[in-house]
Amino acid sequence: MRVIVTGGGSGGHIYPAIAIADKIKEKEPQSEILYIGNDIGLEKTIVPQTGYPMKLVSAKWLDRRNIFKIFDTGFTTMKGVWQALRIMKKFKPDVVIGTGGFVCVPVMFAGHRYGARCYLHEQNAFPGVANKSLEKFATKVFLGFPEASQYFREPQKHVNVGNPVRKRFYDVETSEARANLNIDKDDFVVFSFGGSQGAEMINNVAFDLMDAINGHKGVTFIFGTGSQYYETILDKAKQRNIQIQPNIRIKSYINDMQNYLGAADLIISRAGALSVAETTVCGKAAILIPSPNVTGNHQYFNAKSVADKGGAILIEEKNLTSEMLIEEVMRLKNNTDVLRKMCRASRESAPIDATELIYSEIKKDE
Repeated sequence: MRVIVTGGGSGGHIYPAIAIADKIKEKEPQSEILYIGNDIGLEKTIVPQTGYPMKLVSAKWLDRRNIFKIFDTGFTTMKGVWQALRIMKKFKPDVVIGTGGFVCVPVMFAGHRYGARCYLHEQNAFPGVANKSLEKFATKVFLGFPEASQYFREPQKHVNVGNPVRKRFYDVETSEARANLNIDKDDFVVFSFGGSQGAEMINNVAFDLMDAINGHKGVTFIFGTGSQYYETILDKAKQRNIQIQPNIRIKSYINDMQNYLGAADLIISRAGALSVAETTVCGKAAILIPSPNVTGNHQYFNAKSVADKGGAILIEEKNLTSEMLIEEVMRLKNNTDVLRKMCRASRESAPIDATELIYSEIKKDE
């Protein structure tokens, strides 16, 4: 099978595409896989590390507030379609799989024009603009959350599969993850992060949490700031004369996320579909703070899906304070029964192996 995968912009679109590609390669080692991305997205950095060959095409986010930018986006998209068609004529794909992001638009349209079987995966409970516009070109639309179906127009194409998570997250053990990170096996471990880009609001309250538990024995706090906020956090600590103690670990970017999630007792994060899926696969309790700056408030619905099952505490950003976060963290630290129940509910709400389902659905159409 010759397969093109595409998805870009953020890790939330890129890693699901990689997970699907990995499953196809596992099932069919002789398969040929090509990743098509855009040169302004994170895929340009992430995909080469996986070993998959990659091609880049033009694509641009649609800004509907400016008529001139709408025309510019249209021109860029058509250029991307032409580039993708040229790639496909050489690569000759049987299947094109898109996982969201604006690069999907030219690639999926080109795949349809070329005559390949086209598949979409929507990670969120509220679908993005790109995927909604591409549904008509898809043989099937795979859904991370069944709630997303109501926002599309062709329910007969929909297959509920959950969100693709890389195999390494299913295999992680807490004791092994802590050993890998040199964390005491008996510590209460809190891991805060804001996604691949970082999140300023989460960093602000997490900073105060860090200050509150700085130097506490039996507690480890891992503070994933995001690369663009890392120096800001260090400067802030310096300005406040905070001496960072060994129980605090400040990280600009997390490469081996499975170890950090695996080592934690409690996660503090946004509610991007991938983050939620990876957290629940690892069976971790979470405090989820959805970003209000996303299409259709989809992170709120992602978080609510887990919170309703008891696996997470949902705090909307407009209600979030440092005092509230510190109080919740300490409450869970001191109530292991509640924490254990949350972890169990989190794991029960985790997606089954979405990549296995996606692969089998694609094979049905051969």
